[in-house]
Amino acid sequence: MIPQREGRPEIRVLIADDEPMIRAGIRAVLATDPDITVVAEAGDGHQAVELVHRHRPRVAVLDIRMPGTGGIEAARKIHRTAPDTGVIMLTTFGEDDYILQALGGGAMGFLIKSGEPEELIAGVRAVADGAAYLSPKVAARVVAHLASGGAGALADRRTAARARVEALTAREREVLALLGGGLSNGQIARRLHVVEGTVKAHVSSILARLGVENRAAAAVVAHEAGILPPRAPEQR
Repeated sequence: MIPQREGRPEIRVLIADDEPMIRAGIRAVLATDPDITVVAEAGDGHQAVELVHRHRPRVAVLDIRMPGTGGIEAARKIHRTAPDTGVIMLTTFGEDDYILQALGGGAMGFLIKSGEPEELIAGVRAVADGAAYLSPKVAARVVAHLASGGAGALADRRTAARARVEALTAREREVLALLGGGLSNGQIARRLHVVEGTVKAHVSSILARLGVENRAAAAVVAHEAGILPPRAPEQR
């Protein structure tokens, strides 16, 4: 086991997938980060919820489709009963409807199972910091699915998203862009040279003005509006 780096908090993670080989692969990837510890594994959503209550992980990585209680229902229950645990959903191509359902269920991160290992670690770290994390491939799929009525529908959604963003203050637009880029409140505060409490207030206002329930849904609006910033060296 790689020793945890001194001065950095441990990130406790639960993995839930009905395929043992997938769980083993996720565990192996996460084990390469010295700050991440997998504290429990579950084979279905019901077990995942029970283990979240028992182990109180900072992040739960859930497969969207599992037998019995699936990942979406598990995410809703975790969001409702253990709000300090952030949820990342694992998806495959062709599950766009499930992603949209999970957005409404309180999930904070979305990753493609076939994505790069670095994305898994980046997503876990982002959600552990309270940020939303959309894999670039997931974000593209969500935006495309929302605009599946054709090029006209895509243009309409982009226009609508930009209009919603224009209704924000200039500072709120800056914060939304950074939020959509996967930055936590602390990272946004450092980037904008303000205190973290100010960022929290801006995020609350942004969610209310956009009419969305969580950071992940706000991130989708940022992707639709095309206002994402380039990645900064500090983002991990």
